[in-house]
Amino acid sequence: MSITPIGPSPFDKSGHKVTTASLRDQKLHHEPITCLTAYDYATARLVDEAGIDMVLVGDSLAQTMLGYENTLSVTMDEMLHHVKAVRRGVKNALLIADMPYGSYQVDTKDAVLNAARFVKEGGAEVIKLEGGERRADLIRRIIDAEIPVAGHIGLTPQSVNVMGGYKVQGKNLGAIEQLMRDAVALDRAGVACLYLEGIPREVAAMITAEVGTPTIGIGAGPECDGQVLVFHDIVGLTFGLAAKFVRRYGDAAALITQAVQAFRADVRSQQYPSDEESYHLPRETKAALDTVLMRKRAMAR
Repeated sequence: MSITPIGPSPFDKSGHKVTTASLRDQKLHHEPITCLTAYDYATARLVDEAGIDMVLVGDSLAQTMLGYENTLSVTMDEMLHHVKAVRRGVKNALLIADMPYGSYQVDTKDAVLNAARFVKEGGAEVIKLEGGERRADLIRRIIDAEIPVAGHIGLTPQSVNVMGGYKVQGKNLGAIEQLMRDAVALDRAGVACLYLEGIPREVAAMITAEVGTPTIGIGAGPECDGQVLVFHDIVGLTFGLAAKFVRRYGDAAALITQAVQAFRADVRSQQYPSDEESYHLPRETKAALDTVLMRKRAMAR
């Protein structure tokens, strides 16, 4: 298989390593934080060299890469496989890994051990887990093990069965109060950043103003300290109906389809490969081979 190395990008922020500390500086200086998902080496390298601040190996890979119906089926080993690949492609961005469903909800000791695997085996710099104030003690335990944690509240996909589907959260006063308690609890627990998903813009703005940790929105309006989207969504590589908050920046699906169809057509019409795309024998070897073939043909007569 031929792999063409990716050359240096004009957007590559060489030497500018994003850290959990620099994220807080960005919040203090009102510098918007950018985050995209990546699930393999090539995508991670492209995203990193484009200057994105954070790369998230999200459990959304269950759907985008593995074809599962939701995020609940993906395993620790599957997540680690992708985290390792992304690690090889990321140089400057902060690498965050999602802890999959079942890896932290049951037992605190197992949760810390699983978090450590993402750091030790996968090379992640931050792990992310879902849930509000009920996760605060667990988050402290993981941080005590020298592992930075990203929080995630609002629409939490691993709770899809409890929530009854992918629904916007925080739409009444009681729900808003709970989201505020969740955000403050995770902020006090020491999360490195806080993902806010699927909540009204006004509520996200209140949370962002209330907490010291940087907030990263996805379907949470423009007042968050940063924004995250799924890579496959922004380049048109998903097959379902896009969420309201998704903005498509390219149509990679059309580009790939056109390229594949063009290859198929060239092979069928014998336009590929050309002579220029073929290897040839050295002149001396070709002459010797021609002599051998001539002798064989003569003997066959």
